[in-house]
Amino acid sequence: MSYIGKSKVRIGQVVSDKMDKTVVVAVETLRRHPLYKKAIRRTKKYKVHDEANVCKVGDRVKILETRPLSKEKRWRIIEIISRSESAEAEPVEVRKDDSGLHQT
Repeated sequence: MSYIGKSKVRIGQVVSDKMDKTVVVAVETLRRHPLYKKAIRRTKKYKVHDEANVCKVGDRVKILETRPLSKEKRWRIIEIISRSESAEAEPVEVRKDDSGLHQT
């Protein structure tokens, strides 16, 4: 767990950007089971404030704990670590002929 001052910092991946000025970020942590010592992967989803609507699904972001912004929003984005490749891909035109699908 990282801190900036007294605020917690997490790194996660954007899983939804359908709301206005809000994204859902999934943060994954690994914990060891106290008895069996197996690594257990836990995922927690946070609603995060995105003022400029710049984050897209698949982006890796750094989020910072802040004052309550709404009923469920208590985090805001401080940095986009990496963009998703799917957001940068160009659309491909596909047309259908009698013989099947063809890419142009």
